[in-house]
Order: sequence, then C-alpha cells, then structure tokens
Amino acid sequence: MKDFGDAFGLAFGLILQGDADLAEIVGLSLRVTLMAVAISCAIGFPVGAAAAIIRFPGRQGVIIAMNALMGLPPVVVGLLVYMLLSNAGPLGVLQLLYTPTAMIIAQCVLVTPIVAALTRQTIEDLAIEYDEQLRSLGVGVAGQAATLLWDARFSLLTTALAGFGRAIAEVGAVITVGGNIDHVTRVMTTAIAVETSKGNLGLALALGIILILLAMMVNGLVMTLRSQWMSRAYG
Repeated sequence: MKDFGDAFGLAFGLILQGDADLAEIVGLSLRVTLMAVAISCAIGFPVGAAAAIIRFPGRQGVIIAMNALMGLPPVVVGLLVYMLLSNAGPLGVLQLLYTPTAMIIAQCVLVTPIVAALTRQTIEDLAIEYDEQLRSLGVGVAGQAATLLWDARFSLLTTALAGFGRAIAEVGAVITVGGNIDHVTRVMTTAIAVETSKGNLGLALALGIILILLAMMVNGLVMTLRSQWMSRAYG
C-alpha cells in the first residue's frame, strides 16, 4: 500500500509542479486528438447528412457499413496505416511514419465512421420532422443538409465528444504508427502503457488523472452549452 501511496503522491506532485515532460506529453496528445477530431467532423458531418437525406441505390448497405466501421479494431487500423505509410507502401515517399501526422491519420480512420454514423442518425430523425416544411419551401438537398446540420449543432457536439473520447483514449493504432518516440510522438495513452510496464507508476498515474479530468471537462462543457441553448430556445 505504501508503494501505491507514494505513486499517487508523486503523480500529484508532477501535476502541481507543472512537470515539463508531463506538459509536453499532454500538449502533444491534445494537438493530435483535436486535429484528428476536427478533420473527422469536417468529413463525417456532411457524409452523415448526405446519407440521411439522399435516397440512392445501395443506401441501406452504406448505412450498414458506416455502423459496422464504428467498431474498427484499433490495432488493425494501425497496421493498415503503417503499411500505407511505410517505405514499401504507396505513401512511403512522404516519410510520415512515426510522426504526429501518422497518428492523426490513424485517429481519423477510427473517428470518422463514428462521426458519420451518429450524424446520419441525428439528421435522419430531424429530416423526418422537418421534411414537409423544407419541401414546401423548395429547399434543395444541399440546403436541407446545411439547415439540418445547423439545427442539430448542439446534438452534434455530443457526436464530436464521442469522437474525442475515442481518439484521446486510443493506444493500439497510435503506438503502431507513432512508436511512442520521446519528445516526438509520445502521447498520454502510449506513455501510460510504457511507463506502467517500466514500473514508473508516478508518471503513469499523473497522465491517467489528467486524461480523466479532460474527459470530465469536455463533458461538462458540452452539457453547459446544451443547457444554455435549451434555455434560449425554450426559456
């Protein structure tokens, strides 16, 4: 029990002292994850809206595929991205393997299906409600998508949060394409895994505490924004 107490004491000490290595790892984690989520939302929102509004042959198969891709195994994604970016791969010439960019790509592959599938469900529910009104106004497909995406913006914050949670907690894909290189590609999840295996529980716990706090802060922010919107809309 003494060892665990010492580990927690060291962890809180690192956080309160603003340890430089700890700050660097957290900063890189946030940069990689936020960039991946932003790209995934930029792709997933319009794709999900299009799948919800447009009726086309094979639409049901596309929806099934989108839902199935939400459960992509991270290690498999990491392997595929590794093969794509390795020297023998089609994008090897770009020399992106073991860089933050490679980690962003891997996270985008994991997060985009989640964003697209959840957006499709959200927009489809709204489209049923507003279908008659939008048709009476002669709004085209692009206009419908833009209108419904805007109307669902606070619900889509939850979708973005789901993507953030998936990305920030990812280990397998990130360590495969990033390599957990100190001062280069070392992020919170990979550092926790490696430091725990080395017995450095203080740093691992400090990173774990920050990871939990970040998740709580993001959830709190989304709930606050949603509450404020509901108050303005119905208050």
